Amino acid sequence: MIASGVEQPRPAAFLDRDGTLIVEREFLSDPDGVEPLPGAVEAVRLLNHWGYHVIGVTNQSGVARGFYGTAEVEAVNARTVSVFAGADARIDQIYYCPHYPASSGLPGARDCDCRKPRRGMIDQACRDLAIDLERSFVVGDRAADMGLARTIGVPGCLVLTGYGLRERDTLPADLAPACVADTLLDAIRWWGERAGLFDTPPV
Repeated sequence: MIASGVEQPRPAAFLDRDGTLIVEREFLSDPDGVEPLPGAVEAVRLLNHWGYHVIGVTNQSGVARGFYGTAEVEAVNARTVSVFAGADARIDQIYYCPHYPASSGLPGARDCDCRKPRRGMIDQACRDLAIDLERSFVVGDRAADMGLARTIGVPGCLVLTGYGLRERDTLPADLAPACVADTLLDAIRWWGERAGLFDTPPV
């Protein structure tokens, strides 16, 4: 018997932030710069409809580089969640890595377990939420996102927004995505077809 009030694990869509959910603006630190990419709101609504956790995972090396602080990252993340919520699209949480590899020589840079393609942000999400990782997937516009998918053993979809067009032509064979999609909405529709979700009732 399942204890009352215990949430059952649900699959998650791990989504990159800049260039996937919102317009890429090169080290965005101003919440006023948050602008959902075309189709992104509808994509998140679909995931909500299917009962998926919607989780942002974003590398924010601008902190380690000294361009802005964690307060600015958190303000942009909060604004992103708010903008989508205002359009009836729920993002459960956005996790970020503020680090940069120690080999960069930047002040405060260090090796960590959270910078994509490492899995630290995913592990934190799994501690915070009831996630069925085996039925989850990753969408992003960078090689690091495809590396993250490989690291956690789930399908990765490369979107051609943000840096996607450039990254598509330079991805090594071991980071080949499960799909390449023009937009996040196209990626989520691909996943829905693959998983048979269009035939299921809303959660």
